[in-house]
Amino acid sequence: MKQLTATGTGQTVDEAIENALKELNVAKEKVEVSIIDEGKKGIFGVFGSRPAIVKLKVNINPMEEAKTYLENVIAQMGVTADVEAVENGKELTLNISGADIAKLIGKRGQTLNALQYLVQIVVNKYSNDYITVIVDAENYRMRRRETLENLATRLAAKAKKTKTKVVLEPMPSFERKIIHSVLSEVEGVSTVSDGVEPNRHIIIIPE
Repeated sequence: MKQLTATGTGQTVDEAIENALKELNVAKEKVEVSIIDEGKKGIFGVFGSRPAIVKLKVNINPMEEAKTYLENVIAQMGVTADVEAVENGKELTLNISGADIAKLIGKRGQTLNALQYLVQIVVNKYSNDYITVIVDAENYRMRRRETLENLATRLAAKAKKTKTKVVLEPMPSFERKIIHSVLSEVEGVSTVSDGVEPNRHIIIIPE
């Protein structure tokens, strides 16, 4: 959990609080306010005046922020769904369930991958330690893993039979890791990643 603080000044205490809230970019309900100086108007509002000074402190739970962020994005997409958060050490899994899940998954999981990338940024913005995020929908990740494992095995056999390199389509890093892992145990082939994100892909090389 990360603790954020900000100091605000203004002609009044309320104005000082508003200025500090803008810096933190959080709702007033989430902060603890400490008044350092209530300020002083001074003669004619000028001479001897002193600004009000406040200090705001907010404790942000990165896991909760990630879940709330994902729920808001899903709502903005016009999809009604529930999000369940499962914490396991420094790993956060957000499982989405609902009626119109296909819209959130997208072609070959592209939309789901984009959501996962965005949530990864949000959660680590508020965390002192790096947290790995997995965004899943109706066990799509498990089904995708099985598809990739079968694909890897089939294409490795093709590479060995034809004695030519096989180039796979671009994939996110966690999907490439599945391919590398499966084929590391297959004799007669090796794998390398090539290209630049988001077009980085795997090449299966026959030995």
